[in-house]
Amino acid sequence: MTVLAEDLALDAVANALVDELVTRPWGQETPSVYETGRLTSLAPWLTGHAERLRFLLETQGPDGLWPAPAPGYALVPSLSAVEAVLNVLRAGATGGVARTALTRCAARGLRALAGLLPGLVHIPDMPAIEHITPMLVARINDHLAAFPELAAAPLAPPPGMTGAMLPVVADLLEHGAEPPAKLLHALEIGGPAARGAPSVRPVPCGPGPGTAAASVGASPAATAAWLDPAAPDPAALRYLEECVRPYGGPVPVAAPITHFERGWVLGWLVRAGFPVEAPATLVAEMRAALGPAGAPGGPGLPHDADSSSGLLYTLSLLGSPHPPDLLWNYETDTHFFTWRGENGRSVTTNAHVLEAFGHYLRHTGGGERAARYAATVAKVTSWLCSAQEDDGRWQDRWHVSPYYATFCATLALDGFGGAGAVPAVERAVRWILDTRNTDGSWGVRGGSAEETAYAVQTLSLARGVPAGARRAVREAVASGTAFLRAVPLTSDIDAGRPPLWHDKDLYRPLTIVRAAVLGALRLGGRII
Repeated sequence: MTVLAEDLALDAVANALVDELVTRPWGQETPSVYETGRLTSLAPWLTGHAERLRFLLETQGPDGLWPAPAPGYALVPSLSAVEAVLNVLRAGATGGVARTALTRCAARGLRALAGLLPGLVHIPDMPAIEHITPMLVARINDHLAAFPELAAAPLAPPPGMTGAMLPVVADLLEHGAEPPAKLLHALEIGGPAARGAPSVRPVPCGPGPGTAAASVGASPAATAAWLDPAAPDPAALRYLEECVRPYGGPVPVAAPITHFERGWVLGWLVRAGFPVEAPATLVAEMRAALGPAGAPGGPGLPHDADSSSGLLYTLSLLGSPHPPDLLWNYETDTHFFTWRGENGRSVTTNAHVLEAFGHYLRHTGGGERAARYAATVAKVTSWLCSAQEDDGRWQDRWHVSPYYATFCATLALDGFGGAGAVPAVERAVRWILDTRNTDGSWGVRGGSAEETAYAVQTLSLARGVPAGARRAVREAVASGTAFLRAVPLTSDIDAGRPPLWHDKDLYRPLTIVRAAVLGALRLGGRII
């Protein structure tokens, strides 16, 4: 295949991805063990109950846990799955699935959790993990009295996870107070008080197949926790049915992810040089999503600086710039929050903020706010440089792999950080070169298409390459591109590998990962 023919083939796939942003506006993700377990437990009456149970049985690992890239990541999904299986056994709601298989699954899971919890040192920075873990431990312990044949001792949550917030949230809901917006995504931690809570109202899910659907916190678990099965809210019920439909039972950890997906997919494709033409209606919807507080990842999620920055940067790349002033809602003295009240700091959010301000300033001049835009660029540049690890990489709270954070931070600093960011970019390039696998791939636990795509794109786009490393960069890009050319461009490119993106559970945003791989193939093919 010639380079021209390969470009044409990639262009066709890229344009098909853009079409899917319109035809499948809720987004595409891998199913979640945690969220599927919660739906199994909270809504056994919902379509696909037996399929959800089979999914939990089939995805349990040989060690009794549900597979994850590190032990800490197995905590929440394994607790959720074991509680769900115990709950349906106790209620007799097995959906025709053999009780012996379910009992064996629960016993193996309990033994594995009993071995995992006491020695668990590293707890990943996942949303609401400090509330979800003690909630599920308490529910499992409550079930154990009904199963003396399992001879299982009560579980104990990791140190520091006291569950102190659980009664506070329940009390808020019982007294009709509105919970903080960021907790709506995990409303299931409210327990029975969440059921029909009058202070919580489902949010319409926007265009597409769910025009009559509405969610609580863009979460199947949160929506099921709120929904009263005796008198179900029609829009919330429709939402759950729409979440079930793609996989016939299992559900994703968040839906819709409309704005997050559109910003990342379009931005990455355009930056990689694809001649995509975004439909005018799509661009208009992206602009309309940016209110005074910015945009959420999707309807029902809290507004955040990350999704807002992704849309702003992409609109600017598409020649339809929108002032980034709304991002100042998330500014601190040193950096930007992902959302107000965030417990933590995100490298990738700040990298995307830098791109949003930097691209707008460069391509519009900034007008009367130019000086403040420039000051913001300088602030975020300084913070990102200070957040770099000694070996040259970055790590982030929204992704397992440092290749994603390094990709985001390196390209933002290389594009808009100025001369002061050059040493940080050079260190990042050297770290990527030094960590390539022998088969030409990259990945923290063996090479993956996703992580390889981030490495290839970083090496292909970064201008701040040390003079003595240019030949090594070309060779690394060539080997990485060859690795990616052998990967089928299927819906789930890394099928069979654990997802790497953080939410309540790990997930893989399928269209976003495909866009990353497509971008790497196009850029890598042009360099070699």
